[in-house]
Amino acid sequence: MTSLRMSRRRLSLTVIAVFAIMVVFVIRLVDIQLVQASELTKLADAHRMQTVTTYGTRGDIVDSNGVVLADSVDRFDITASPRNVSAEGFDRRNKDGSTTKISLSDAIGEIADLTGADPQALKTALTQDPASDFVYLVKAVKLAVFDKVKALRIPWVYSEPHPARSYPDGAVAGNLVGFIGTDGPLAGTELKQDSCLAGTNGSSRYETSADGVRLPGSTVVTKAATDGGTITLTIDANLQWFAQQALAQQAQATGSDWGTAMVVRVGDGHIMADADYPSIDPNDLNSVPSDSTGARSFSSPYEPGSIMKPATVAGLVDKGLVTATTPVDVPGRFTDGLPKGSYIKDSFPHGDMHMTVAGVIMNSSNIGIAELTKLESEKDRYANLRAFGFGSPTTVGFLGEGHGALANPDAVDSITTVTQQFGQGMSATSAQVASMYQALGNDGKKVPLTLIQSCTAAGGTVSYPNSGPTTQVVSPSTARQVREMMEMVTTQGYLRNVISIPGYRTASKTGTAQVADASGSYGNDYIVSVAGLIPADKPQYAVIVTLAKPDTIKTSAAAAPAYTTIMKQVIKTFRIQPSTTPAPSIPVAW
Repeated sequence: MTSLRMSRRRLSLTVIAVFAIMVVFVIRLVDIQLVQASELTKLADAHRMQTVTTYGTRGDIVDSNGVVLADSVDRFDITASPRNVSAEGFDRRNKDGSTTKISLSDAIGEIADLTGADPQALKTALTQDPASDFVYLVKAVKLAVFDKVKALRIPWVYSEPHPARSYPDGAVAGNLVGFIGTDGPLAGTELKQDSCLAGTNGSSRYETSADGVRLPGSTVVTKAATDGGTITLTIDANLQWFAQQALAQQAQATGSDWGTAMVVRVGDGHIMADADYPSIDPNDLNSVPSDSTGARSFSSPYEPGSIMKPATVAGLVDKGLVTATTPVDVPGRFTDGLPKGSYIKDSFPHGDMHMTVAGVIMNSSNIGIAELTKLESEKDRYANLRAFGFGSPTTVGFLGEGHGALANPDAVDSITTVTQQFGQGMSATSAQVASMYQALGNDGKKVPLTLIQSCTAAGGTVSYPNSGPTTQVVSPSTARQVREMMEMVTTQGYLRNVISIPGYRTASKTGTAQVADASGSYGNDYIVSVAGLIPADKPQYAVIVTLAKPDTIKTSAAAAPAYTTIMKQVIKTFRIQPSTTPAPSIPVAW
């Protein structure tokens, strides 16, 4: 009986013990699966799950014909898992089945030799946080380098794609395209249009084994990457290349500090070429000095000189104050209304001359323009130049674009109010001057200059920039009369043998402007230009070439060869038909 009771007691104790153990297990299970589930999951993920960035590809920049000027190319980041790095190294299996012991320093040396990285920097990255499962070793290596690193078969070395920027045509349109730095876009279209071009990076996660090897089929996209859009410029890449070559050749031949050349389509204001000298190669940011990394056509206002005279004359013609044959008495010096001892002279000495308004344009007479300014008020003269766009940046809105300077008649001296009518004492960018010639070529209609043609999103949606309204600056009749006067420069001016093109009527104007030094005094340096329209009877394109501080020729003759060369290329590129009527013959004297 006693034995039976003891057996029952043992059974009861056993059951109680088993029940107690089960309760403990249940409580622990609840604690693990419910109470600590989130925290434990995070800890497990931290050891076996890796998160990587997936890159959205930056969009291309192309010319008006689809020629790629900037694109994204495959590059790779070399990464590593420090916690899987062994101080004893690893065994590399050879092709014959044997193994070779590779020490940690040997592996670091191999990576450094292939990538050009600093061995000490690699060692620091691998050892400063031994518990880490991810670290960058080298960023953005080319495919060939990536393949060689991969072939080393180092077990703790991995990689991930990292798109990088490439400029296939180098310096062609480098001034307009801009460039990318380590921290993102830094200049030009790359920066200005970043909202269209930039892709949006995403992320994905994958599971690793205990030794850090990525498990196939474990990748999960946590955020999808989005590619950037394509920016289409208005330029023609072939014409851009040609203009850059012609400009550079003439700038070097004349010892000029810098130069610009712009071609604008008259009908819609599209910039077909905008060359700078020097011009940056975005693949090599050290290819030019720091002050030549942008687009001088927009960012560097200068005193344009006599290429401004057609705008002044257009204002007078439009008000009915003069015609091409209006007589003008041109003395050897102009002193009317100027401070005592001050005078305005021409680039060539002469006594009293009898010119027509067309003769003033053809001879580029500063005195003749000064005499003509007496026909209208200072405010009217100022309003006329403002209407052509001077004193305000163009609607292109290029980064660093200059306003230029146009003195308000309420706050200007008696000399400047006259001299700025022939391009001295005021300043303008090449883009502003090109816009003025576009208006004269377009029957007086000033169409805003355009460089960005469109943005095409990755999904195919196309958006177009709002460039602003077209304005009628002067009447069609006025524009035609001024163009005919400018033709006299081509047919009778001192550069007629250089700037005339057989079979084509061209309306041209030269400009030679003295450069003011830091004190405001004019020295022996000049900025010289030639600007014009082709064909003069029905203009399709405006061309302007400017050279700064030439050494060998200090007149517009320095810019004339490049102007004519580019003009001829415009004819070929756009297949402009020869003129069918002769240039007018307007009296230049009376």
